Amino acid sequence: MSKVSAEQLGTQPIGRLLISQAVPASIGILVMSLNVLVDSIFVGNWIGSIAIAAINVVLPVSFFISALGMSIGVGGASIISRALGSNDREKAYITFGNQITLTLIITISMVIAGFTYVESIIPAFGGKGAIYEPAKIYYTIVLFGVPFLALCMMGNTVIRAEGKPKFAMIAMIIPSIGNLLMDYVFIYKLDLGMEGAAWATTISNILCFAYVLYFFASPKSEIKFKARHLLLNAPVVKEIGSLGFVTLARQAVVSIIYLLMNNILFGLGGEAMVAVYAIVGRMLMFSLFPVFGITQAFLPIAGFNYGARKFDRVKESITTAIKYAALLATVVFIGLMVFPEAITSLFLSDKPGMSAHDLQTNAFVLENAPNAMRWVFAATPIIALQLIGAAYFQAIGKAVPALLLTLSRQGFFFIPLILILPRFWGEFGVWSAFPIADVLATIVTGYFLRMEIKSTLE
Repeated sequence: MSKVSAEQLGTQPIGRLLISQAVPASIGILVMSLNVLVDSIFVGNWIGSIAIAAINVVLPVSFFISALGMSIGVGGASIISRALGSNDREKAYITFGNQITLTLIITISMVIAGFTYVESIIPAFGGKGAIYEPAKIYYTIVLFGVPFLALCMMGNTVIRAEGKPKFAMIAMIIPSIGNLLMDYVFIYKLDLGMEGAAWATTISNILCFAYVLYFFASPKSEIKFKARHLLLNAPVVKEIGSLGFVTLARQAVVSIIYLLMNNILFGLGGEAMVAVYAIVGRMLMFSLFPVFGITQAFLPIAGFNYGARKFDRVKESITTAIKYAALLATVVFIGLMVFPEAITSLFLSDKPGMSAHDLQTNAFVLENAPNAMRWVFAATPIIALQLIGAAYFQAIGKAVPALLLTLSRQGFFFIPLILILPRFWGEFGVWSAFPIADVLATIVTGYFLRMEIKSTLE
């Protein structure tokens, strides 16, 4: 795979460039997603389905705090891509230094708050009944590693903004492989249960941070900053915040959805129904990795060429990204429609000595998860337009439309749907909300993207 410099983002053919950026991005997301998926399979088979539900309860909390780092990273990466495109390296250095400072201040503050309110946070996110104790064990350990994960997420986006997707890929692969190996040692060999799963995750986050630190300290990085760049610069912080808020809002909505879904499903079917959603949620993270890879590859290409005022290349990058992502989304759709039963069975097994409650939970999940999976992914082929369209506005620095379009699917459509439909259709109302929200958000995004292209790029 050829190495791509920042300048080549504005000169190489768009199709080839998109592939060269998307392949390592997709591989990185694949490995990270496989980590989450296989981690869940290990936990389900070696600990039990209740343990999967417990992790699903903790996930939105750690996910939101780490998303603070991701949002700072994405907001700053948009600035860095455009700064490199216009040859303003000093602004790129200041932006990166401010990203580091903001990530440390915000995430450490959030971790302190997370420990302070642990007794109320876990039940609020669905950690009730038999789920509470394993969720608390997992939560208290994983929270220690979240600042390291936030710094990794921030640094990873900047690495991609430099046009170095191969190194961004490696940064995602290292902790994923490390986590799986430590899962085997801590859970299977040492029989540490939930504590073992939590320590495997925490140590893997530290490994990721170590690699990202190595990259920026090495000659491989084009971003070189000094101590003075760590001092917060009000205009830069404002721009990072306005653009990064798009990502943060999206991740915050994801956490709210987990909170609502866990509680709604617990009310409909108890711990077993939460476990069904945990498996479906893992597939949402894992199966769309190639589509997310195209989206991540698209961001620096569109941002650099927009900064260089090469609008024909920006248009070409939009249409090419949507075509590639739509094709991959269709392949994912076919696989999930055909093999949901086989996929579900990977997560669970009946171990000797399991309680009657756990055996009953496993049977319920195996029966109900495949149908839920089919409904959740029913509109997958059309989501490419929504993802690329929202990402375009973020790449070019238009924070308000980027925010509104990013929130359209999950915030404006999905949350109202899951609050309304289950009252009439029960469990089916929950699962059918997914494709309905996908269709509505795609229609809205397609309209605004077309208007923006006509007014700005033509």
